Amino acid sequence: MATRVAVTGAGGFIGHHLAKYLVAKGYWVRGVDLKEPEYEPSPAAEFELLDLRRWDNCLLATRGVEEVYHLAADMGGIGYIDNHHVDAARNNVLASTHMLEASRLNGVRRFFFSSSACVYPQYLQNVPEVTPLREEDAAPYDPDEGYGWEKLFTEKLCQYYYEDCGLETRVARFHNVYGPLGTYDGGREKAPAAICRKVALAKHGDEIEVWGDGLQTRSFMYIDDCTEGVYRLMHSDYRQPLNLGTEQLVTIDGLVNMVCQTAAKTLKKWHNLEGPQGVRGRNSDNSRLRLVLGWEPSVSLKEGLAITYRWIEDQLINAGSIARVGSPRG
Repeated sequence: MATRVAVTGAGGFIGHHLAKYLVAKGYWVRGVDLKEPEYEPSPAAEFELLDLRRWDNCLLATRGVEEVYHLAADMGGIGYIDNHHVDAARNNVLASTHMLEASRLNGVRRFFFSSSACVYPQYLQNVPEVTPLREEDAAPYDPDEGYGWEKLFTEKLCQYYYEDCGLETRVARFHNVYGPLGTYDGGREKAPAAICRKVALAKHGDEIEVWGDGLQTRSFMYIDDCTEGVYRLMHSDYRQPLNLGTEQLVTIDGLVNMVCQTAAKTLKKWHNLEGPQGVRGRNSDNSRLRLVLGWEPSVSLKEGLAITYRWIEDQLINAGSIARVGSPRG
């Protein structure tokens, strides 16, 4: 009989991809979210529309399953989380606290929590040439406001549920996950999706807006590497928070240039210094990831961006926002 698991946030980007991954591996999956996936149907055996801020819904979400992958979160790109501290902190703490306790009461064996690189201190990320962040660098604490504090609190709560209650918990600190089937407009999109959209909508020689001076740096992880890493961590014996990202540091201007190269377009950049920027630099140190899992992400940024750009371009073509190359616009 197939192992029964629940994936919260299964209507969102990472959760939907994870549900697909687990179904392909032969798991029985219950997807849970406030909404169904936007771009294709969920492969989950069951999909329940539940608000996990409510205790009774968390009991329903965790009934009859052996494992819980908790990815549900009120979040978005830097433009969203910088301006919604109350929503991110309140909504996510409620859902995560309820899900941990409901999992304990319903006899769940393993619980995965998706944390974030936003837990790392801002004072370690104030230059573009940032030193890669190790797991132990999280303390002394100074995470991103709102979203980062919520993630840090829930990491500790996962630790306590193992120590006090015996619930096997696993925590991954995601570093900027991107790929197809993710939000690319509306204000909650992450940098790679936003840049792909802007480049796809632009004509050769146009100017596109870039938030900040373009020198801020990040590393980005393709979605297939993310789901593989989550699965490997869940079934490891490692109980501490673990980085899950790549070590390929790139400037935001460099990210724009890579997308332009994929699109075969030459574009100008207008740097909006008033736009949200986040920390100046952020990169993952994967030393412990390699040690614990004997594995690390392998999809290059160039390869992943090409796939992501083509998918977003197709979405815009299908929506009538741009014409397919070689096709006249009416």
